[in-house]
Amino acid sequence: MSDDKHTVQNMESVTFEEIQQIADHILAKVKCRPKLGIICGSGLGKLADMVEDKEVIPYNEIPGFPVSTVPGHAGKLIFGTLKDKSVVLMQGRVHCYEGYSPQKTVLPVRTMKLMGIKILFVTNAAGGINRNYSVGDMMVIKDHLNLSGVNPLVGVNDERFGPRFPPMSRAYDSELRKLALGIAKEMGFADFVHEGVYSMMIGPNFETVTECRLLSMAGVDATGMSTIPEVLVAKHCDMKVFGMSLITNKVIMEYDQETTANHEEVLETGEKRSKYTQQLIAELVKKLVI
Repeated sequence: MSDDKHTVQNMESVTFEEIQQIADHILAKVKCRPKLGIICGSGLGKLADMVEDKEVIPYNEIPGFPVSTVPGHAGKLIFGTLKDKSVVLMQGRVHCYEGYSPQKTVLPVRTMKLMGIKILFVTNAAGGINRNYSVGDMMVIKDHLNLSGVNPLVGVNDERFGPRFPPMSRAYDSELRKLALGIAKEMGFADFVHEGVYSMMIGPNFETVTECRLLSMAGVDATGMSTIPEVLVAKHCDMKVFGMSLITNKVIMEYDQETTANHEEVLETGEKRSKYTQQLIAELVKKLVI
């Protein structure tokens, strides 16, 4: 078998019918019929603490569902109500650097679509490129720069999910962004909630100094190792998307600097700021019309 044929087979390995089976399997186990999906990034899984009438399904109990292997990603679907809205939370995500194909990393998003999700919130832990950002700040994502080399839409397109050439110039819903920034101001969070551009490198290594300097020159405000594949697929599926980064470390911008980035710092900052993240997202959910 040629390499090209092997590649195409991999791209086609998760079909519409297979994802429909996964969605049906999940819905058969829960009473909740969610309209809002929330993906919780590193250290942000405590959003699940605010969900009422919980129904929990670990990823490893769902046939064909990818399982999280990274510390800070619990690997559970949490169904229930948040501010009187029916929701499903992904308590942890999977990444390409774990060894998953791009198509496998976004299988949960397509599954959410087939479960009836209309709006997707994506959160992540990110390194601050913008020198005006401090550790613990939050950033509402207005656009992204994909330097990962990863795009889950590559391969044969299934029109039942979306079009061959989906536009991404308005990937992050402007009304949801405005609403979130307004809520941040009302809550007294305006000093540490920004709006900016997110970028993705594939990881798992943290970025080099030169990479960070290039990102800064390109107008990027924060960078991470996730989110963009999920957003690409969500928009392809015609979902509204809201994205937010928690700035858990400041990237290294000077050569030979002694300090280095580390995942423990990411998790620690996520823990410290989680209550503010929870409050902001909960208030945003409360004001949604679904």
